[in-house]
Amino acid sequence: MTAPSRRHFLRLAGAAAPALAVGGGWPWLAPSAPAAEEVLPKHVTPEAISAVVKGLDFLAAQQADDGSWITGGGQTYPVAMTGLAGTALLAHGDGPTRGKYSRNVQGAVEYLVRCGTESGLITGPGEDGGIPMHGHGFALLFLASVYGMITKESLRKQVQTVIRKAVTLTSQGQSGAGGWTYTPGGGDEGSVTVTQVQALRAAQNSGFLVPRSVIEEAVRYLDKCRTPEGGIQYSLASATGPRLAISAAAVATLYNAGQFDGPIATDCLKYVWDQFRASEGWSKGGGHDYYAHLYAAQGFYMAGDEYWDEYFPKARDQLLAQQQPDGSWNGDGIGQVYGTSIAAVILQLPFKFLPVFQR
Repeated sequence: MTAPSRRHFLRLAGAAAPALAVGGGWPWLAPSAPAAEEVLPKHVTPEAISAVVKGLDFLAAQQADDGSWITGGGQTYPVAMTGLAGTALLAHGDGPTRGKYSRNVQGAVEYLVRCGTESGLITGPGEDGGIPMHGHGFALLFLASVYGMITKESLRKQVQTVIRKAVTLTSQGQSGAGGWTYTPGGGDEGSVTVTQVQALRAAQNSGFLVPRSVIEEAVRYLDKCRTPEGGIQYSLASATGPRLAISAAAVATLYNAGQFDGPIATDCLKYVWDQFRASEGWSKGGGHDYYAHLYAAQGFYMAGDEYWDEYFPKARDQLLAQQQPDGSWNGDGIGQVYGTSIAAVILQLPFKFLPVFQR
């Protein structure tokens, strides 16, 4: 199947089909399997597998009794960190009732359900440092991704209610310009906008109704934020040139919105790709390298082998070199939960356990 026809097929299938309920880690990597490395996804090495397991073991050990992650950078942003850490565990193939980390996934689900408010905002008492929409987006992404795996009927209904309210909150919290910012309806900026669009895509994948107009307005917003270089600026009102991290996030978001071949996605991908190729090291400048790699990895993976084959082996080896003896990564100075979650998601993309990250 050619790339354009494959993408057309995915656009149709992704809009209609709920997420698959999968779980249980990497079953073909059981110790009894001979020559396990021969069946690994392309560019995934046994060393990368070992690093991921060490990282996920670290995350599991850091989880609090209430199901949240409040250490390693999670003190200020417990909802965001729980959504990110939970997503990293889902990327391993685990679910609430299956897999090595099933209890951790279950705990994360229960904690975030308790964070669901009457307004629909998923947040805790401290509202994630007063900027709750980041956490709301990561939490909604996780809950929508895990929804199809929940077998306990009472919990499934609770999650369903939280997701529906969260989708409504996000839809109604969109600014007149088409974006989102740190509080519902407060304005717009790129990083929050991409978290909301990706979360809405995950909700749509799981069978929840997402107004098409909301996604269309978000795509138009990103188009309005496009710079002559092809990247995306910080916000509509901030004409300070393209931001690499936000541009990388925009590529993944545009693909989530079905904009595979449009001029916005094409220009933005070229800008991000050129910037990544211009610097061989992990750091790309701007102080948000883990954030930039989280979304650039998704964009390059969905863009096809031409990009993935060049990007991933280098990023894989750079991540392995940065891992700490305890299995953690300290990302962007935010903390170990943040960095470890992002590193684990990137390294596990080829396993395709989460529909929102698939080609």
